[in-house]
Amino acid sequence: MSRRCAITGKGPAVGNNVSHANNKTKRRFLPNLRTIRVALEDGTTMKIKVAASTLRTMKKQSK
Repeated sequence: MSRRCAITGKGPAVGNNVSHANNKTKRRFLPNLRTIRVALEDGTTMKIKVAASTLRTMKKQSK
């Protein structure tokens, strides 16, 4: 299963690990995904993966 936010589409970003000797090796920055239940219009629920930052934005918009 892909590590991608179902709402915003945020996925892994690529960067470098940098040692004290300034050696660089590739690494991935993974999004902070949370599994939540979403109620659909027909009354059923569905589990989706959403980034924590997206949940914060959704909570902020609902106020």
